[in-house]
Amino acid sequence: MHQTFDAALELNLLHANQEGANHNREHFDEWGITCLNVMSSPGAGKTALLEKTIIAIKDQLKIAVIEGDMTTELDAERLRQYGVPVIAINTGRSCHLDSKMVAGGIHQLAHEHNPEEFDLVLVENVGNLVCPAEFEVGEHAKVALLSVTEGEDKPLKYPVMFQEADCLLITKTDLAPYLEIDLELIKANVRQMNPHVTIIPISAKTGEGLETWFNWLKMQTKQAKPFANYL
Repeated sequence: MHQTFDAALELNLLHANQEGANHNREHFDEWGITCLNVMSSPGAGKTALLEKTIIAIKDQLKIAVIEGDMTTELDAERLRQYGVPVIAINTGRSCHLDSKMVAGGIHQLAHEHNPEEFDLVLVENVGNLVCPAEFEVGEHAKVALLSVTEGEDKPLKYPVMFQEADCLLITKTDLAPYLEIDLELIKANVRQMNPHVTIIPISAKTGEGLETWFNWLKMQTKQAKPFANYL
């Protein structure tokens, strides 16, 4: 009986979240904004990636960031120094951002700025490999990061994150030679979960793969604009 009740509660929760995510996406489409949901375990390099991304493309695309963290604004402060709007959301005890939390960030962005001026909103989700993949926030695409320090088996142990991803960034590749990590085995394990995902090995330290990532990101933005105009 408890299992049936819990399953129904989870289903209702996900349904309500999906409705909120659809509403958020309508806002993004109306304003011509592409939204990417950036997810990973803690320490995989999400904030370092966003720093490099903002520096590289902020003159080409107008960017804002919605920064999720359980208790601090440490990562938000790191990103604010690059001169882009960063809206911090503390989730408290929750291990992920949901569509209602991101809706609050969207309303704050629209209150403080003209949202139609923006091309791209990057949502840095709370670090873990489980729940962020279950809760859409209104994004147009999901980007997952997997650090080489996490080992080759994480795609098999946490499949939903990798099944849901549109792009997988294998990060910290500069450390691979010291860890005896097999990048090809990581790719093969990811392909078992998601044969069509784009996989880009990168290093924020050496710059390996970053240009490929920037090009993929800009391509998503170009694809979203006609859709927004169509609506």
